[in-house]
Amino acid sequence: MIYARGALPARAAAHIAQQGRAVNRCRIDGISFGNRVTHEENAGDGVRHVDIRHRPRAAHTIHQSPGPPFVTRLIFFCGHAGTGKTSLAKRLIGPLARATGEPFCLLDKDTLYGRTGAATLAALGQDPHDRDSPLFLRHLRDPEYQGMLDTARENLALGVSVIAVGPLSGEVRERRLLDRAWLGVAADVGLAAVWVRTDEETARQRIVARAHPDDAYKLAHWKTYRKRRFEPAGAQLDDLIVFDTTAPAPADYDALLQRIVTASAA
Repeated sequence: MIYARGALPARAAAHIAQQGRAVNRCRIDGISFGNRVTHEENAGDGVRHVDIRHRPRAAHTIHQSPGPPFVTRLIFFCGHAGTGKTSLAKRLIGPLARATGEPFCLLDKDTLYGRTGAATLAALGQDPHDRDSPLFLRHLRDPEYQGMLDTARENLALGVSVIAVGPLSGEVRERRLLDRAWLGVAADVGLAAVWVRTDEETARQRIVARAHPDDAYKLAHWKTYRKRRFEPAGAQLDDLIVFDTTAPAPADYDALLQRIVTASAA
């Protein structure tokens, strides 16, 4: 997982301040958040500020009330191979954390399950890089997505917003990515889904350029693979943010950022 920097320290400091502590720096289990930690103690005739940096570890424990003290968001970046969805997600995770003031993590399905999927296919006597085979699509595809969503829900429960990356074309076709019941998320989780697209030839050129073994089947059977490429239409576009990565300008990224922040406000 990739965590966006800059948001968590401020939130941790704000939450500690709510508990009656003045915080400029907090070091918890080796993680530094600022300049100094003091703890208010009742000295009888007043309040005494005590530096707790050199106290035993137990003195550094921060007790939070149950549940995350701030809004969380689940944002999907989906689209076909070669559209640039992972690059786009990595480009925006930092700006999203700064714009919302919330910590984010990035979950990419290929990073989470690419090695496991390859090992499983090899153990079954299949090409470990053929993620377009009937066996993979029938038996491994959905469990990988469910595992990614399980991981997303764990992060959301801890107060960490999630950017989830994967093709998810079937889920877009069936309008599941904004379906809270299917996702298994609460009403206070903000949702947004970005469909990342580019023209077919640009996508093919990008796939050739990155030379990833998992793309070998697509390139060798492009005429067959391209039939699985589709573009959302009609009701499938309801509340779906579409972004074209063929030749976006800086202003396009800024506009996308604002749309995501607005759409995912719980």
